[in-house]
Amino acid sequence: MTVDDTGPGAEGDDGLEPRRADSAEDPLALRLEHLILGAERRYTPFQAARSAGVSVELATRFWRAMGFADIGQAKALTEADVLALRRLSGLVEAGLLSEAMAVQVARSTGQTTARLADWQIDSFLEGLTEPPEPGMTRTEVTYPLIELLLPELQEFLVYVWRRQLAAATGRVVQAADDEEMVDRRLAVAFADLVGFTRLTRRMEEEELGELVEAFETTAADLVAARGGRLIKTLGDEVLYAADDAGTAAEIAVELIETMAADQTMPELRVGMAFGTVTTRMGDVFGTTVNLASRLTSIAPRDAVLVDAAFAEELVRGEAAPASEATHDEQVAEARKRGAEPPWYPFALRPVWQRPVRGLGVVEPWLLTRRGAES
Repeated sequence: MTVDDTGPGAEGDDGLEPRRADSAEDPLALRLEHLILGAERRYTPFQAARSAGVSVELATRFWRAMGFADIGQAKALTEADVLALRRLSGLVEAGLLSEAMAVQVARSTGQTTARLADWQIDSFLEGLTEPPEPGMTRTEVTYPLIELLLPELQEFLVYVWRRQLAAATGRVVQAADDEEMVDRRLAVAFADLVGFTRLTRRMEEEELGELVEAFETTAADLVAARGGRLIKTLGDEVLYAADDAGTAAEIAVELIETMAADQTMPELRVGMAFGTVTTRMGDVFGTTVNLASRLTSIAPRDAVLVDAAFAEELVRGEAAPASEATHDEQVAEARKRGAEPPWYPFALRPVWQRPVRGLGVVEPWLLTRRGAES
C-alpha cells in the first residue's frame, strides 16, 4: 500500500487530538511501559504508518478499532506498532482478509484484551503489589513482579487462545452448511440477579464488587463445566449459549440451585429460548436472544422460564415429558409390561400467556428439575 500524506494525522495536521500530559510521562511509568512493550517510543503515528507502508487513514482505523486513543503527533509508538500495522495490511494485500474484516479482527482483539488487561490488573496485580516496606512505591514493587510474570502470562494467553480457536473451529466444521456458520440454532439464556439495583444502594462498593465477581465466577465455571459457552457478563447478568436445550437447561437449573444454597447471594432468575441466532464477533443477536431476555425479566425468583420452542426441544430430546399426564401414561404402560418406566431429568409446566413488547404474545413454560422418584 502507498502512504497517504494527506490523511488525518499527517505531519503538520492536528486532526487527531493530542495526548494529555499525565502520569504516562513519569520515569517509572515509562520504564514499565518499555518493559511491557519491549521497545522504546520512536515513531509518531505518521512515521509509523509510513514505515509500515500504509496510509495514515487506514492506520488510524486499525488503531481506533484496537481501542487506542488518538495521540496527535506525539512520538509514542514503537517498532511493535509498525510490525502490527504491516501484518494487518499484509493480510489485506494478500487477499486473506478484506479491509473491513481486518478492522473487525483489530476490534475484536482490542476489546477482548482491553478487558483482560483491566481484569488482571484489578484482580491480582493490585493485590500483589502492596509495598512490603515503608517508603516503597507500588510502581517500584510492580516492575520486578511484571518482569517475572510477563513471559508466563504471554505464553498462557497464547495457549488459551489456541484452545478456544480450536473449539470454535470445530463448531464451524460441524456446521451443516455455510449459512449455519453465521445463523445457527442455539439455546440462549440470560441469568439475572434479582434486586441488584437495590443492592447497589445498600452495599459498599468493595462488597458489591466482590458479590459481582463471585456471581460471574460461579456462572462462568458452571457454564464451562456443563459444555455451554459464556457469551458475556453484564455485572448482574450473564448471557450464555449451548448447542442443545438439555445442556442449557442443566446449566440454568444448577445455577439456581447453587445460588440458592449460598446465603450471601441474591436470588436468581433465568430466561431461555431456542431458535436461530446470528453470531458476530463472539456475540449473539436476533429474535431468539431478545425473547430470552424478555423471559428473564418476567421470570419468578429462583425460577427458569423457557419459550415454547425450547420446551419442544426438551421433549424431542427426551429430557422432559410432554406433560405430567403423558408421563403418568408412560409409567402405567411400562408397569403393565414389567418394564422400567421412562425417567426425565426435567419437568415443564405451562404458565400464563402474556404479551411481550416487540414480540407479541408468548407462551412461557416453567422449567424445574424432576426428583429421582418422579
